[in-house]
Amino acid sequence: MALLNEHYLKLQKSYLFADIAKKVNAYKISHPKSKVISLGIGDVTQPLAPAVIEAMHKAVDDMAHKETFHGYGPEQGYLWLREAIVKNDFLPRKIHIDPSEVFVNDGAKSDTGNIGELVRWDNSIGVTDPIYPVYIDSNVMCGRAGILENGKWSNVTYMPCTESNNFVPQIPDHRVDMIYLCYPNNPTGTVITKEELKKWVAYALKNDTLILYDAAYEAYITEPDIPHSIYEIKGAKKVAIEFHSYSKTAGFTGIRCGYTVIPKELTAVTIDGKERLPLNPFWDRRQCTKFNGTSYISQRAAEAIYTPEGKEQTKATIDYYMGNAKLMYNVLKRLGFRVYGGVNAPYLWVKTPDGVDSWKFFEQLLYGAQIVCTPGVGFGPSGEGYVRFTSFGNREDCEEAMRRIEQWIKG
Repeated sequence: MALLNEHYLKLQKSYLFADIAKKVNAYKISHPKSKVISLGIGDVTQPLAPAVIEAMHKAVDDMAHKETFHGYGPEQGYLWLREAIVKNDFLPRKIHIDPSEVFVNDGAKSDTGNIGELVRWDNSIGVTDPIYPVYIDSNVMCGRAGILENGKWSNVTYMPCTESNNFVPQIPDHRVDMIYLCYPNNPTGTVITKEELKKWVAYALKNDTLILYDAAYEAYITEPDIPHSIYEIKGAKKVAIEFHSYSKTAGFTGIRCGYTVIPKELTAVTIDGKERLPLNPFWDRRQCTKFNGTSYISQRAAEAIYTPEGKEQTKATIDYYMGNAKLMYNVLKRLGFRVYGGVNAPYLWVKTPDGVDSWKFFEQLLYGAQIVCTPGVGFGPSGEGYVRFTSFGNREDCEEAMRRIEQWIKG
């Protein structure tokens, strides 16, 4: 008989956002006349940029004619898109990446969840806490996370990010094989300075640690000294894999496209310690086996982001969302909440009132103001006592949500 991968039994019964959806749906059924405003899940609301739409229409037309029809594309992504990525995302920052180090995917979530296949299941991992749930869950699925004890996994080093340390995680005092970093951070909306990131790269170089750096929200950075890529730090190519996404940068949550960078300088050691081998060709081999490439239409859409018109239009949408973030930040601060993020990221991390845990505050806000947020504890133990708001809604909904919260607070 087929035997179940028993590591799946260790997972929570459902994904965080599925739990939220169930609670919200239950509320809607019992309150059918109420209009619920969601500021919880990080999905975008604004239409795709005109340059992207035009490129997609042209790509669809290509598929309608024998001469321009495209079947299977390169598993690594079309060269014209990988070259555009190198030219626009890295060269302006004096980062030299070869197109063969770029792997186009169907969104950063897939690769951040699958990247662990490159290394042994018994590597130890470190995570900033709170953290994007996929990082932990994907390691639970293969047995790397260990055993759940008092809300924490035994093979995971947790690096708390809270008010007490100004959301700057402490570098471990012991060696860790793999470390996940996400900046600008989801869920806290906080960022890391170049000086702090240098410390992480130095730690990785000293300890032969692999850094998995999620830069999905780098397009939202507004302050000048905040790094957009870990490769801005000298030596990072030897220790880091970087993930990028067009989901939030250009509204591609429904289009699905992103990319992962695996420098050829990055290596790992065989278990006998006799060989040090580059990871780039192994990821290439993995993709050729398990992935048939991102659709031609999605890749043409991504290419259009890098045109002058596409850049201007994409920035306008990002500015729109960050305008929402500023609005929400100012109102919540005025109402007495302790608010973090929202300056270099589309997320606001809000401290719940004293004595109110994050799920309780989620329910109070849903039933008291018909507003959906995300309970912070769903992102890890250090998320308890916080909730996450996203700024991806429509402006009028954000304004209405803030009015409701103010009315609810004032009773």
